[in-house]
Amino acid sequence: MNRKKGIWAVLFLVIAAFSIWAVIAQCKDFSLENFKECVRNANPAWLAAALLCMMGFIVFEGLALQSIIKAFGYPRGWRKGFVYSSADIYFSAITPSATGGQPASGYFMMADGVPGAVVTVSLIVNLIMYTAAFLVVGAVCLVVRPKMYLGFHLPGRILIVVGYAILLGLGIMFYLFIKKEKVIFGLADRVMVFLAKIHILHRISKRRRNLVKTMQEYRECTRMIAGHQKMLFQAFIFNLLQRVSQITVTLCVFLATGGAADRALDIWVTQSFVAIGSNCIPVPGAMGVADYLLLDGFSNMMSAHYATNLELLSRSLSFYSCIIISGVTVVTAWLLRNITSKKG
Repeated sequence: MNRKKGIWAVLFLVIAAFSIWAVIAQCKDFSLENFKECVRNANPAWLAAALLCMMGFIVFEGLALQSIIKAFGYPRGWRKGFVYSSADIYFSAITPSATGGQPASGYFMMADGVPGAVVTVSLIVNLIMYTAAFLVVGAVCLVVRPKMYLGFHLPGRILIVVGYAILLGLGIMFYLFIKKEKVIFGLADRVMVFLAKIHILHRISKRRRNLVKTMQEYRECTRMIAGHQKMLFQAFIFNLLQRVSQITVTLCVFLATGGAADRALDIWVTQSFVAIGSNCIPVPGAMGVADYLLLDGFSNMMSAHYATNLELLSRSLSFYSCIIISGVTVVTAWLLRNITSKKG
């Protein structure tokens, strides 16, 4: 919990406040009283389902990480998995490009006695399966409801395409690193040599040694993954369930606020495209980007007033509530660990 993380937490609050203000400002008919009325009249059962889906977002990632480290010989309870997941989700949300999530999750794993090498490989595997789950969801949505993609305006469609392209690029890169690491590292070596010749890159010998070290680490990673097909499948399923849980929050809120059941699939697919498009901008928690895309996707489906209420309520549950729960979990786990270590 260093000073830098504190600065990002403050920045998170500033961006969150600005994002909420931007959503409210775009709807001339919005009023706080009407929003409160919308929440009061919402179906409690569907709101409860939305909360369960939000919790599923945390739980399923924890189960994915549990299944991975267990396959490597380090079984841990579901409560530990919940902490690992919460750390990833919370720090991913408050740092650009989610850079702080995996290191924070890794910190708690190593504090629980999981070796650093196993932690590194486990986080890489989980990231691969997270990307694969996103690619599958996006492909299915394009096949099932291509018209929902076309319902976005041009900027929104561009963001979705770029987001999917980034995910696809990551998927290809992960595959090449695991299956064709010699090709990747050979190419990287030739690029470094070329840049050194034209005097753009310096200290080439040290950089090539670091590249060789990295290559050896990835070979160790592939060696550890080999023979764990069952674990890979489980991790993929849990990551897929995590994606589905998060996306379904918006659907449950839509039904809770009187939305027509025959539009349920359209709402779910729209939210899926929003999640994919949000990946392309390195803003903490994709705040602002996700809000814009959600309103853009809803613009041809409902009134601006209803879309604003739906966006605010669904984001409050799927994102902000999730971050609060994850943050409280991380702080509690960190404090308990420090208290225990002092007593020891």
